[in-house]
Amino acid sequence: MLNEESRRKIRELKLNELIDILDDQDGRPDVYAQMSFDDRLSLVLDELYHRTNSNRAKRLIKGAKLRYPTADINTLILEPRGLSKNRMLALSSESYFMDARNIIINGYAGAGKTFLACAIAKEACRRLHKARYIRLPMLLEEFNLATHTGSGISKLIKRYSSYHLLIVDEWLVEIPSEVEVKYLLEIFEVRYDLHPTVFCTQYKQAEWHPRLGGGVMADAIMDRIVHNADTVDLGRVNMRALLTRKSD
Repeated sequence: MLNEESRRKIRELKLNELIDILDDQDGRPDVYAQMSFDDRLSLVLDELYHRTNSNRAKRLIKGAKLRYPTADINTLILEPRGLSKNRMLALSSESYFMDARNIIINGYAGAGKTFLACAIAKEACRRLHKARYIRLPMLLEEFNLATHTGSGISKLIKRYSSYHLLIVDEWLVEIPSEVEVKYLLEIFEVRYDLHPTVFCTQYKQAEWHPRLGGGVMADAIMDRIVHNADTVDLGRVNMRALLTRKSD
């Protein structure tokens, strides 16, 4: 049993859960008393690792600011949209982070683009990757506010460039100005070949270039997004209408 001095030292190390695990073992002598020190230590470390990572994942999910925090890659409705379980698991696998592959989720309004993106981000958080969801209008609003105040633009670029997974929802729902396009290029330039980005959009790739201004910067953004991307086409199935009919 731990003495008070040991408990104090463990708390100073911010390992309070270790105390709970050891107390649990002490309270169940029928299970643990006959075990060797090495076996008990192994169980303690396994449980501490699980709890620490579980709590960290929860913090990462909360910090991702997901629009649909209940979205889950394991419970997605697949058949009406021609999606497969294997592909959904592949899209959320560790290989996407290793290869820094982008994901483009295309579909009409109500097709479930945002929900799928949030499910992918949630799985990334479970793997202890730092993710962030943001709508393009809000991303540009933050930039314009920083422009008017004359500070903070470099911090914004650094912040959105550093997320292990970035979800940009409502991609090109608004046509960005030339300075906004330059800002987006700065973010995607840093993220290119380093971290994956998920784009949720109603627009086909052929429509992107003119909506990005049609110039050299549009070429550069397209190259950094499309060159290393997988596309998921959710088509015309309106998931909101489908779920409403099922609940009736």
